[in-house]
Amino acid sequence: MKLVVVSAGLSVPSSTRLLADRLAAAVDRRTPVDIEVVELRDLAVEIAHNFTNGFAGEHLAAAQEAVTGADGLIVVTPVFSASYSGLFKSFFDVLEKDALAGKPVLIAATGGTARHSLVLEHALRPLFAYLRAVVVPTGVYAASEDWGEEGLPGRIERAAQELAALMTGLSAVRADTPARLHVVPFEEQLARLGARAG
Repeated sequence: MKLVVVSAGLSVPSSTRLLADRLAAAVDRRTPVDIEVVELRDLAVEIAHNFTNGFAGEHLAAAQEAVTGADGLIVVTPVFSASYSGLFKSFFDVLEKDALAGKPVLIAATGGTARHSLVLEHALRPLFAYLRAVVVPTGVYAASEDWGEEGLPGRIERAAQELAALMTGLSAVRADTPARLHVVPFEEQLARLGARAG
């Protein structure tokens, strides 16, 4: 299985990338995955050009293909102005409309203060719900003071467990014959209920 990590960290070294790496390692401990990291910092110019000319450069196209072909994603952004970074949002704006539909995604963010921890719920989760991804229940936020604290490793492990479970479950469904959805008409459901009651 292929796990793609999208990191929007700008500095080197980056706490955003550090969190991304820890999350990926935790997933890999649960189920072996091929990990590919997409560093958005390196794609900033190509992303901007894509907005102005409509064409993805070579490196951006490779990143788009990696994300589209992934069995699961870890996405990590630094917090800017109480939300995700513009670079982070821009990358997901230049993906194909259905690229993330049904794809398991673990959301994470880093920031200077714990006051921005709700960025996961008010910005990241709605974005990926709009893109029709399957967002794991546990998001991971790491403020500056969280590094070395007891709570962060536990949140990383719990989120990684949830992503690994989704990835393996969805892979098992794809590996079998195509899933068939059986829809029971409403009238038939009512008739069955009536038969049971009588």
